[in-house]
Amino acid sequence: MGRPAARGAAAAVGFALALVTGCSSSNSGDNLPTIDAATPAVAPAPAVPPAGTVQALGRAVDALTVDPGTSTVAALTDDGSRLLLLGAADPAAAPREVALPAAAVTVVPGADGEVLAPGPGVVARVDVRAGTVAEVPVDGDARAAAVLADGRLAVGTADGVTHVVDPSGATQTVPGLASVDALAAVGTSLAALDRRQTSLTEVDVADGDLGLALRAGEGATQLTTDPFGRVLVTDTRGGELHVYTLDPLVLRQRYPVPNAPYGVAYDTANDLVWVTSTGSNEVIGYDLSTGIPQERGRYATVRQPNSVAVDATDAVLVIGSATGDGLQRIPIGGV
Repeated sequence: MGRPAARGAAAAVGFALALVTGCSSSNSGDNLPTIDAATPAVAPAPAVPPAGTVQALGRAVDALTVDPGTSTVAALTDDGSRLLLLGAADPAAAPREVALPAAAVTVVPGADGEVLAPGPGVVARVDVRAGTVAEVPVDGDARAAAVLADGRLAVGTADGVTHVVDPSGATQTVPGLASVDALAAVGTSLAALDRRQTSLTEVDVADGDLGLALRAGEGATQLTTDPFGRVLVTDTRGGELHVYTLDPLVLRQRYPVPNAPYGVAYDTANDLVWVTSTGSNEVIGYDLSTGIPQERGRYATVRQPNSVAVDATDAVLVIGSATGDGLQRIPIGGV
């Protein structure tokens, strides 16, 4: 994996290891020291036209993902009530609208052909081919979801609990965080991002406990995974990209990213990680293979690029505007 990037890496790792390392599921997250969760920068009006093409949706986009099997873009509307399903490579196609059972806070990949939209009391499992919705009840305000390697569903809630739901509906709970705002399933490992503690924590599903935890910068917000087993986290407040591996949890790389990095997605076609800079309306692609991220591409985006996804099949970068400026598609073949 190489050494971490130079800027303060050794000090950061030393500080991170001082964080709780072995929390127990018997602990409550109620009395943990917390900070206000970081948020995207308020983007200025774009100084240059966005790259690629832009499709008007008539709605702001709060989050988006791409189902790799169908190249379907699933964009969550700004009120969380609907998903817009679109073909990634067809900017002329009208979106299909899917009503959600609760106001979702994000949309993430699920099993093949589905996406997950967690919200208060429920995770919606949306079949992107049929446009149908199956509901998974959750005891709490669901903020994050991920499918585990054995097919069970992991759900994170606003009160810091990770719920693991099997197909029969039986649920295992692992409390102890302030909030569970994003989940990363890598092989048989699971990690939870806590924005209020700006931390990344391993969740030991087999034992029902929290495992190793590391501080994730000054205000971590979003994460994704890649085919190499890494977890990629944006530190929006600290202006950095962090790269972790799990089992055990280790910070491998950290690198400065300008202008409030927020959205993050991995491009398997080019082996790049793409990060949106919300303070400058840009998206930047980094190569992680050398141990220190190397910039390989930079594009102007629509205003307020809070969400980004990659359609690797068609080699298209997809970006959603949180101010209603549309859905942007940028060809990235051969970057």
